[in-house]
Amino acid sequence: MEVKDLKPELIWRCFDEITKVPRPSCHEEQIRAYLLDFAKKHNIDVKTDDCGNVVMRKAATAGCEKAPTVILQAHMDMVAEKNNDVQHDFMKDPIETYIDGDWVKARGTTLGADNGIGMAAALAVMIDPTLKHGPVEALFTINEEIGLEGAQNLGKDMITGTMLINLDSEDDGEIFVGCAGGIDTTADFTYTRSLSPENFIYKRISVSGLLGGHSGSDIDAGRANANKLIARFIWECSQKWDIAVSTFEGGNLRNAIPREANSVFGIHTDHVREMEEALNKYAEEIKNEYKGVEPSMKFEICDVERPAYCIDSKTSLALIRAIYSAPHGVYSMSRDIPGLVETSTNLAAVKMLDDNKIRITTSQRSSVESRKNDIAGQVEAHFQIAGAEVSHSDGYPGWAPNMESPIMKLSADAYEELFGVRPAIKAIHAGLECGLFLSKYPNLDMVSFGPTMTGVHSPDEKLNIPTTEKFWKHVTRVLEKVAGL
Repeated sequence: MEVKDLKPELIWRCFDEITKVPRPSCHEEQIRAYLLDFAKKHNIDVKTDDCGNVVMRKAATAGCEKAPTVILQAHMDMVAEKNNDVQHDFMKDPIETYIDGDWVKARGTTLGADNGIGMAAALAVMIDPTLKHGPVEALFTINEEIGLEGAQNLGKDMITGTMLINLDSEDDGEIFVGCAGGIDTTADFTYTRSLSPENFIYKRISVSGLLGGHSGSDIDAGRANANKLIARFIWECSQKWDIAVSTFEGGNLRNAIPREANSVFGIHTDHVREMEEALNKYAEEIKNEYKGVEPSMKFEICDVERPAYCIDSKTSLALIRAIYSAPHGVYSMSRDIPGLVETSTNLAAVKMLDDNKIRITTSQRSSVESRKNDIAGQVEAHFQIAGAEVSHSDGYPGWAPNMESPIMKLSADAYEELFGVRPAIKAIHAGLECGLFLSKYPNLDMVSFGPTMTGVHSPDEKLNIPTTEKFWKHVTRVLEKVAGL
């Protein structure tokens, strides 16, 4: 069976089509064209803004014209992550999906159910003639995963609705009414090239097979950070022997916990055997530290040719020390909502740039604005001490819960009517676009919900099939209940 053959037919057919359209963050041209063609094909009223967001509109079913307009909102882009041994061009290639029991997965890449399944639900509503609903708008935003650009720059009068359902959550049976705000902090090290010592042996050390995951929703899972594991070993080596670091690369996106990292470094020929023994011991210790958390962790070391140049010793030591000691993970827990992470930071990526720079990308989140700024300031101070140039993104606001929300009550009632269980009302330690929508449209009444997904922002991403059917029923029942107002 293929994905397009799953039930309910409309949502899975739309999702299957979406997986075939390349849409990495910052490159939504093809998926935007698909949406505009979809609207033209089905005679749907559609408009775009200067930023590239798309809004479709569907008139109310007969007799429901006076109901509040509901906005179904999803983002176009997906996180483009793949395993190192997978050949995949996210700018050209469709996602290769397959069914594994109750799950839809991708072969060696992110699936893009975040937020392709939300897009699919909105599109299915647009073309389903059997539904009862008031006026409906479907809002598709660009570049949510890197800076929430679409929400930041949403055009004036793009939406007219008063109720918004964000279709970008990942847990069935949970309705979200709040989220963390976030900011990115970037540290740039500038180095000079020094000739690689001739009496050194050069090795490439790598770690792979980590779970990674979403830097918001998975940050409290205690997963390993590939960048810190490599830096920790090299730092331990630097305490015993002279070393020369040529390269350091790890992680990819600011909102993904780094799963893989590697470094090329040299050590004096007299200490090679000791270093290899130290690595074997280190690998066993780390695997024991993460026992039950990182079942597929893999360390590798191999000989490489002597590189022409290394990073100058002062900068390389500063870099290794900074990565090793940089804050990463949960900083504080919410005092108001048990079990909710309040503030966190993600040491996301280390990249070698062409202009003798090494860029470290981090991401901070908090449901408390002052705490968000505080942890970003601590990260800034940390890298400043190490000699890096530090900058921050503009950031985005959190979404404060409204426990008197009418759409929250309608959504909770709809879920209970359908499935006999009252859904949990929660806030999430991830960045949703809702806070930005609220800053532009302060009277919006909003919730967020979705089907169960795991492993998002990693090649282990998978979408649960039974909860997707529940998700579809939930969305359509909420629309029906709003239509009765």
